[in-house]
Amino acid sequence: MSDFQKGIFDHLKKKANIDAEEVFQVANSVQSADFTDEKTVRKLIRQLSKVANKPVSKQKEDRMVDAIINQNMPLDMNTLGKFLK
Repeated sequence: MSDFQKGIFDHLKKKANIDAEEVFQVANSVQSADFTDEKTVRKLIRQLSKVANKPVSKQKEDRMVDAIINQNMPLDMNTLGKFLK
């Protein structure tokens, strides 16, 4: 990891209490995720919620799962992040 990357992760840890290892785990799980499988999508949403330290209600999780499985939204981290706000 470069000094620049380390600085970014140090900043995330300090400001948002987000651990670099958690970010890498989520990124790795996204690469091989089957976005048509409800169980996989729910697990990913819960991981993102935990990393972002943003609780997701059951209703919001259900809406997100439905949108992702039915391809009613683009699958990128920015869009998923907006759901968590």
